[in-house]
Amino acid sequence: MFIDEAQIRVKAGDGGPGCVSFRREKYIPKGGPDGGDGGRGGHVYFVTDPSMDTLTDFAGHHDWVARNGLPGEGSNCTGSDGQDLFIPVPLGTQIYDKEYDLLLKDMNQPDMQVMICRGGRGGEGNKAFATSVRQTPRFASEGKPGQERHLRLQLKLIADVGLVGMPNAGKSTLISRCSAARPKIANYPFTTLSPVLGIVELSGFRRFVMADIPGLIEGAHQGAGLGHDFLKHIERTRILVHLLDIMPSDDSDPVENYKKIRRELELHSKVLIEKPELIVLNKADLDPEGIICDDIIGRLPVEASGAMVISAVSGQGVDKLNETLWNMVKGKTDESDSDRDRQF
Repeated sequence: MFIDEAQIRVKAGDGGPGCVSFRREKYIPKGGPDGGDGGRGGHVYFVTDPSMDTLTDFAGHHDWVARNGLPGEGSNCTGSDGQDLFIPVPLGTQIYDKEYDLLLKDMNQPDMQVMICRGGRGGEGNKAFATSVRQTPRFASEGKPGQERHLRLQLKLIADVGLVGMPNAGKSTLISRCSAARPKIANYPFTTLSPVLGIVELSGFRRFVMADIPGLIEGAHQGAGLGHDFLKHIERTRILVHLLDIMPSDDSDPVENYKKIRRELELHSKVLIEKPELIVLNKADLDPEGIICDDIIGRLPVEASGAMVISAVSGQGVDKLNETLWNMVKGKTDESDSDRDRQF
């Protein structure tokens, strides 16, 4: 099951109480206070885990609590600190404070670790309260409570290439041919009910991540079909591949379908409409003469020039498509690195 949102409660450990104790040794009748401090409560950290791709682990586990610090002991012994709690999340998880609807952290980098709740400080033992006028304090302080937060986790998949298009355009077939991903494939709309990630391997140890986003339809930004739930995952992709079915089963016009999807992307987010896009005409095996494909390319908007023609079933043009996407991804990566260098 693909779960991309979860609500949980996290609590750091409470600090251990201080100890009230007095030194007792033979021939030392007035040894004085020797109560140790309590241990610190455990912190709560979130860490990115590359092996995770959904928030399924949070579906039935709503409370995440770190260990409390142990009480102080006599002989000036400090209690042990509570064990820190490390919560693994998939790459691309956004952590929101539910009460204030505030983004605390975007876990968008590998090996990222962030403290969300700080453990409570341990209480002081009676030795800490001894003074020249109060030499035998018979009290100690309690530990401080650990921080507690109610969080909303939202996952936005991170991929180099995102496949978008109408239902039954052939996105699942394409990603299954390009990678080891095996999504469900059938001849009816909305076969794919959740995003699917696949790693495209090329010669020379080159690779990039491709995401199959469930089919969009008109009105997706308002909740129609499945697009409302998964449009947010496209925001993380560097490049969009707009897959067009040259012979839709509903006899619709591929060019009009293209315009509808572009309109939905724009209505959802201005960021999506500005992403680099590659238009790919699929099912070329149904048009051996190329007449239909030439007609579609000729009627596409001027800014949508440079369309490619493939057949995900037969493999026609798929290798060329992968090389083109690799060059686009590499160029986008180099551009991001240059921007980072200028920034610093």
